[in-house]
Amino acid sequence: MAKKIVILNGSPRKNGNTSALTNQFRLGAEAAGNTVTEFHLNSMDIRGCLGCWQGGKDSECPCVQKDDMAKIYPVYREADVVVLASPLFYWFISGQLKTAFDRLFAVAECDPNYRNPKKESVLIMAAEGAGFEESEHWYDHLEQHVGWKSLGKILCGWVTQPGDIDGKPELQQAYALGRSIQ
Repeated sequence: MAKKIVILNGSPRKNGNTSALTNQFRLGAEAAGNTVTEFHLNSMDIRGCLGCWQGGKDSECPCVQKDDMAKIYPVYREADVVVLASPLFYWFISGQLKTAFDRLFAVAECDPNYRNPKKESVLIMAAEGAGFEESEHWYDHLEQHVGWKSLGKILCGWVTQPGDIDGKPELQQAYALGRSIQ
């Protein structure tokens, strides 16, 4: 059965190496009959979480802040798979991705027990060097905490400038991972 997939792309470069990976993932996922929606977070107006515990009162737009998260919430709620995509910045995911993900807590606030919706997930990252351990640690524990199931990780190191990823095997791996989702 076809799945709905949302990609939260935290790269500041719309045509960078992270996007090259998400593009291949999308092509594979769509070839398998899935629907994919990608959000380029850097071009969106998304403010940081206030930690106010006031979300969850409106299921259509669960956060008290009114910004571009309102575009993400309905797609996220309907998604079967969430792809977290980011370049590696100072050994962690980008601020753009972290900010948007923090704001998804408002969806958990819609549940009386603060449960997150059950999803499958993927981590996609590109880096000028290597050293994804901190991001993997966060992702692995996030998945355990929110009750998600990881479908895999695509981690591509040693790509600095846009286009450096051309010819890297991780592009084929991203396509194959997307194609495997059914």
